[in-house]
Amino acid sequence: MIPVAEFKQFTEQQPAFKVLKPWWDVLAEYLTVAMLMIGVFGCTLQVTQDKIICLPSHEPRENLSEAPCQQLLPRGVSEQMAGLREVSGLKNNLDLQQYSFINQLCYETALHWYAKYFPYLVVIHTLIFMVCTSFWFKFPGTSSKIEHFISILGKCFDSPWTTRALSEVSGENHKGPASGRVTATVEASAGPGKANEGEKEKVLVEPEKVVTEPPAVTLLDKKEGEQAKALFEKVKKFRVHVEEGDILYTMYIRQTVLKVCKFFAILVYNLVYVEKISFLVACRVETSEVTGYASFCCNHTKAHLFSKLAFCYISFVCVYGLTCLYTLYWLFHRPLKEYSFRSVREETGMGDIPDVKNDFAFMLHLIDQYDSLYSKRFAVFLSEVSESRLKQLNLNHEWTPEKLRQKLQRNARGRLELALCMLPGLPDTVFELSEVEALRLEAICDITFPPGLSQLVHLQELSLLHSPARLPFSLQIFLRDRLKVICVKCEELRDVPLWVFGLRGLEELHLEGLFPPELARAAALESLRELKQLKALSLRSNASKVPASVTDVAGHLQRLSLHNDGARLLALNSLKKLAALRELELVACGLERIPHAIFSLGALQELDLRDNHLRSIEEILSFQHCRKLVTLKLWHNQIAYVPEHVRKLRGLEQLYLSHNKLETLPTQLGMCSGLRLLDISHNGLRSLPPELGLLQNLQHLALSYNALEALPDELFFCRKLRTLLLGYNHLSQLSSQVGALRALSRLELKGNRLEALPEELGNCVGLKKVGLLVEDTLYEGLPAEVREKLEEE
Repeated sequence: MIPVAEFKQFTEQQPAFKVLKPWWDVLAEYLTVAMLMIGVFGCTLQVTQDKIICLPSHEPRENLSEAPCQQLLPRGVSEQMAGLREVSGLKNNLDLQQYSFINQLCYETALHWYAKYFPYLVVIHTLIFMVCTSFWFKFPGTSSKIEHFISILGKCFDSPWTTRALSEVSGENHKGPASGRVTATVEASAGPGKANEGEKEKVLVEPEKVVTEPPAVTLLDKKEGEQAKALFEKVKKFRVHVEEGDILYTMYIRQTVLKVCKFFAILVYNLVYVEKISFLVACRVETSEVTGYASFCCNHTKAHLFSKLAFCYISFVCVYGLTCLYTLYWLFHRPLKEYSFRSVREETGMGDIPDVKNDFAFMLHLIDQYDSLYSKRFAVFLSEVSESRLKQLNLNHEWTPEKLRQKLQRNARGRLELALCMLPGLPDTVFELSEVEALRLEAICDITFPPGLSQLVHLQELSLLHSPARLPFSLQIFLRDRLKVICVKCEELRDVPLWVFGLRGLEELHLEGLFPPELARAAALESLRELKQLKALSLRSNASKVPASVTDVAGHLQRLSLHNDGARLLALNSLKKLAALRELELVACGLERIPHAIFSLGALQELDLRDNHLRSIEEILSFQHCRKLVTLKLWHNQIAYVPEHVRKLRGLEQLYLSHNKLETLPTQLGMCSGLRLLDISHNGLRSLPPELGLLQNLQHLALSYNALEALPDELFFCRKLRTLLLGYNHLSQLSSQVGALRALSRLELKGNRLEALPEELGNCVGLKKVGLLVEDTLYEGLPAEVREKLEEE
């Protein structure tokens, strides 16, 4: 006897797979078990009991054409007895063997095949049904996806983050939008008690399983937060993988169609052949030479039971077939390759939960037939809003207020600054540091400033470096008059947030980014009309002209910096309108001449033209119209000479000519009597004009990295010199007149050909050892008393 347990391998699945079995699959599974029991029971009877019992017919040989079992048909007992007569035949001692032989022979030849194999057919058909039902759970192409989905689904259902997210949404729905960012514990206690309890029962109750949770949702610890974060990544990758195809949907349809076809085939031939199961069976075999009889009347001992089992089997098959037909109806009457979370979005308020398609959608439809709560809790991990909340929670755990205070430091403007770089978001704990005056955010994606920003009452400076930020209107009002400095760096200038141009209290605006190719020529920038107090504007881009919107602030703009990263700046005529401009920087703008528009800036005090392609500065004469110009920076260019009319710049105080190609200096440079700083380092100078000694106000002179072989003695008439940089030249000696520079505090002599230092260095009362940059051997060659003076505090 074969136990039913031996067949469980055909339908055995993991217990977790039950969530993908709708009610019709469960009913079909029970029906197959019942049909299998019928088949096994019939097979057991077939094996353990006699199959057929035959008796020889009492009809004479001449009446063999008549039915041999007619005498056993229902009639009066007396008639049967009257018709009995003694029949003679071949007699031997093998009567029992003869009957056994006849029984087997008649079973094989006279009994209909359906009556013989009925229980085996039931077992075979039932096993086929079982295989069809569970094939997609075993097929490699589908089972891997199903196992992965079930694994993720269970983790999402049991994740503490799911409960927290749904509880927060529930609390917000009860309390309204004014609740803001509060914990779920407060929401649960502040909302209506019965309503909250009902909502929690709805969330927590699962068929056959009741999840017991405390009424107040506590904060997630770091480990739980990391697990939830990993779940979000798994769900994203699984969705991309499963939405690519529809193998699960196709396989389920195929196995259902196969079951329907099998159902019709079984039903038809069973209805046709069920009448072949007869209690009496006539058997005619040519065995008269052995037994003396050729006609036998046989009794199929299990015919009555088999007919009843066949009726039950056909009934079960009909019910099974109806479930298969209903499955086909369910598969085709609605689009199962698309799944909408509209009801979940309306219920939870997570409006960004995306709809899914293909196999992902099909599995969710099956899940809904089991329990729609699964898809609701699973949807939490499809929401970007939910993911951002989780990241926010993890950030708050990692960046505590105490840790953030350790990063506070003073920036170049003297403000207390908090700098955060390459974080997945902006911690809410930042807004607990009310003492912050400057906030620097770098490489932080998708920032949305929360209402907590209003706690930073001392905030005056904000830097957004590759950190796109959204600012609610209420916070725009808060920052409109408070923020003084803002720096924005992005890939393209059109990505600069529009709210930046509405900060009417702004005094400094620094923008860095490229114009798109189609906008580079026009250099279109947002209007600056609202920036009534803007004094400094810095723009680093690839513009071909000065943006027209710069003229919006022409009346009060005092500092303009244009850094073009080597792109040529062609149109500069709009600079003439900047009448109040004091400082102008045109850096890496591809300039070959000094723009004439600059000479119209009567208020200009400082001009920086570094990193351009200036070869000639003949236009320097026109700077006499800029009567307030005190600083001129022409460094990092290709200037080969300085024109003689540089003498006209008598009011110039700082002149930067380093990193050029100068080989000589004009003697007229000595007539710039107002010079206090002269930087001509990194050139090719071989000598200096003695007229430099006329610069009596000179305090800083940089001559490093030239080819000077000697210094004119007149140079040491500049008694106010404090810094003299002579490093990396070809000097073989230093004049003893250096002792006349009593204000000298820094002297660089490294990289020359000096053999000794003059002992008159001891007369430079302001010079100390720390300010003397020279080789150790030369320093040790100084007299001891000179070294003592230099080493005095």
